[in-house]
Amino acid sequence: MTNSWVNHAGRTGSDLHLDLDLDLDPAGGGSRRAVLGRALREAIREGRLAPGTRLPPYRSLAADLGLARNTVAETYAELVAEGWLVARQGSGTRVAPGARPAAAPRGPETVPATWQPPAHDLRQGLPDVASFPRTAWLASARRALNTAPHEAFGPGDPRGRPELRRALAGYLSRVRGVRARPGTIVVCSGVAHALRLLFEGKVVRGPLAVESYGLPFHRSLLEAARVRTVPLTLDEHGAHTEELPALKGVRAALLTPAHQFPTGGALRPDRRTAAVNWARAAGGVLLEDDYDGEFRYDREPVGAVQGLDPQHVVYLGSLSKSLSPALRLGWMVLPEHLVEPVLRAKGEREAWAGVTDQLTLADFIESGHYDRHVRRTRQRYRQRRDRLVALLARRAPHVKPTGVAAGLHAVLNLPPGTERSVAEAAARQRVAVDPLAGFRHPAATMPARDGLVVGYAAPPDHGLGPAFDALCGILPPPPDGG
Repeated sequence: MTNSWVNHAGRTGSDLHLDLDLDLDPAGGGSRRAVLGRALREAIREGRLAPGTRLPPYRSLAADLGLARNTVAETYAELVAEGWLVARQGSGTRVAPGARPAAAPRGPETVPATWQPPAHDLRQGLPDVASFPRTAWLASARRALNTAPHEAFGPGDPRGRPELRRALAGYLSRVRGVRARPGTIVVCSGVAHALRLLFEGKVVRGPLAVESYGLPFHRSLLEAARVRTVPLTLDEHGAHTEELPALKGVRAALLTPAHQFPTGGALRPDRRTAAVNWARAAGGVLLEDDYDGEFRYDREPVGAVQGLDPQHVVYLGSLSKSLSPALRLGWMVLPEHLVEPVLRAKGEREAWAGVTDQLTLADFIESGHYDRHVRRTRQRYRQRRDRLVALLARRAPHVKPTGVAAGLHAVLNLPPGTERSVAEAAARQRVAVDPLAGFRHPAATMPARDGLVVGYAAPPDHGLGPAFDALCGILPPPPDGG
């Protein structure tokens, strides 16, 4: 006898069981019954057959192993007598509840973890996960799977499913003013994945102009790809794009025009025009991260810069804030001449974005559920923003929130020299917030600001009030002590 893998997945009714992997090694000697008993004990001892696992009927196992029925029946009876198995009428033979795997050898003592989750999570970039539209998403998944062609379940197309690219082309054109065709859209797993494809794949080459305050993760990603980044100064109207022509050797720029991250300003129209004109003159490209483009509260929608010149702007978007970061879906709307280079960088098969999620999202958009979800959560986030602003006005009027016309976070401007002490107080009170200094480019020359980046989307409804109270408790007193 040799190793045997027994597959009962194709059986029905009372014969439906888990696959069973047994090592029928005759090297230990003995009869076939002894070999089978030894294999079953070893499987239980190693934890491969957990307590409560139902074993195949002895007739089925005998047929699969080429053993006599009596051999298997007697082995089962022996293991029942020894306490390895239990047998009850109507429920078959199972691994005994008390049968436990052998204890693993003791290794070196480890230091117990001391990290505790935050009592109040007010970090930026986190949506309200409780608002995920489970019922509507499930309905879209069912429709999408029922109507998908068979070829959809073969090797993934690196461009993304055509159903999703068509849906995105229509949606982005209608809602964000993006000039897109399905053929210029490439699906990816998010903005970070898009940046990796563009720079690690040498589709776009550095050095790269970036905003003086931005996401540290993106900077580290670019550094790993050996891309030098050059900071542009900022104010309440976004990046000073008029500085671009003076940056020697720079032919690419990464901007967040709809809602500068994290300071919150929208890129002013004349600066949008200046950025596009520079890209044309330099033969370069703008990378537009449409951060929070769908969540605006006190202003009219700000269209995408890409609409001004689709041949010099790469439009980047994702579901991480609008729906869920767990879906790992994003997209690039590319100038036509960059589509093939991006596909070469991505490879012949899709390795990141799952087909079923792509098909579901396509239906979710086409059915109108995505629009309804965004409208509903936009109202929810606006109410939370209003609640935070009103509370600060009452309890800490010297701390001015900015960047609140859109997005899922506010920047609380602190008195000079207080950011570090506030961050230390937040850590002691287990209030998770992001100090503004952590977003500053190391080479930035513009004056530094003291502040906190405070997200208001993530806490559950019952925890929002306590979270905001805890936040107010760590803020510094007015400079004059009043």
